[in-house]
Amino acid sequence: IYDLLLQQFLYKPGCFLLSLSLLAVCLLKLVSIKGSERDGVYVPPDGVNASSPRGHRYDVNCTAIYELDPVEVGKALQIRRRPAADEDDASTASLTSDCRAFMGSRGYGDAPASAAERSFPLAYTLVVHKNAPMVERILRAIYAPHNVYCIHYDQKSSPAFIRAMRNLAACVPHVFISSKLESVEYAHISRLNADLNCLSDLLRSAVGWKYVINLCGQDFPLKSNYELVAELRRLNGSNMLESSRPSPLKRQRFSFRYQLRSVPYEYRRIPVKTAAAKEPPPHGIEVFMGSAYFVLSRPFVDHISGSRLAKDFLSWSEDTYSPDEHFWATLVRVPGVPGHVPRPEADISDLRSKTRLVKWNYLEGVLYPACTGTHLRSVCIYGAAELRWLLSSGHWFANKFDPKVDPVLIQCLEEKLREKRRIVKT
Repeated sequence: IYDLLLQQFLYKPGCFLLSLSLLAVCLLKLVSIKGSERDGVYVPPDGVNASSPRGHRYDVNCTAIYELDPVEVGKALQIRRRPAADEDDASTASLTSDCRAFMGSRGYGDAPASAAERSFPLAYTLVVHKNAPMVERILRAIYAPHNVYCIHYDQKSSPAFIRAMRNLAACVPHVFISSKLESVEYAHISRLNADLNCLSDLLRSAVGWKYVINLCGQDFPLKSNYELVAELRRLNGSNMLESSRPSPLKRQRFSFRYQLRSVPYEYRRIPVKTAAAKEPPPHGIEVFMGSAYFVLSRPFVDHISGSRLAKDFLSWSEDTYSPDEHFWATLVRVPGVPGHVPRPEADISDLRSKTRLVKWNYLEGVLYPACTGTHLRSVCIYGAAELRWLLSSGHWFANKFDPKVDPVLIQCLEEKLREKRRIVKT
């Protein structure tokens, strides 16, 4: 049955999901995982260790899930159908209010760092706005005491979330809050400015970081710091990000002016296209498209921070749609910038760039197996059955993860990263 399920997962993802769902039903008599609420208080299901200092832990065998063992994958499916562990912004704010207890219980600094890692420090920007428990898990997964981390929280975030982020920065060495905070709106220049604010602060940091990586609150690493440093060294000063020639549809994003307006649905305020055509980009810049995600060398960031061309291009981009998806993709193609990608070179797609692994629903079954979690705006929120695929993809980070969708997958990724850290020789 293992071989049959594995073949279905790799070659017939639809069949795999059906088979796995049926198998999970059959396993209900073998695997009893129950959760309930009593008097409004969440009671952890069997198999959950709620007293763990590292948060709620589920009694699952992550190695078996990695190997697509049907019993263990079935157990993970049952866990995710039960009420989620009750962790919120306030609980993280409370946990981080006592720095000594927090640092001791969460394992920051436990991981050994090699001499190669210590001589190649990294910087991170985390642009976040909600779900403090998840942000803390991301930070812990990427943390090394010789690196440096800038957290930018949205000015509209809840008081409990802001308190949790400020506590994190007060407790964890080399973690700080951006000196300038934006009220971030979806697909707006404010999202790009949030990263730029952190980059400006990071350039003034005493840490001599070599590369900077930006993350959001639904990302998670797929590589240990040791593995990441090894791959970044091989870049030899190049940058890693998407950069492709825009389709006619994507050209609409920067060919017309957009205005931030209120809308009667999810985001409430988004940039809306107007009839006003935009002038051509300054300095004869050819616009390329990519994503908001980047891995940039310090010389590149240094150059951009003092570049008149970059400043003019940023100003031109202010009334475009989702400028963070063309700003970096374009600047990396400018001749003469450190680690630039020549304009005639082939497109760098999301599968070629290692910055972020994202599963789009319209490409499932074509470029990658079907999503085993759920979808949000065409993007897969991963499920535990994708653990092996994620870790063998070759990418450095992935998006999206949500503990309310599948807590087991995040726990297993944490476990696999800890295993990788243990083998590092100092």
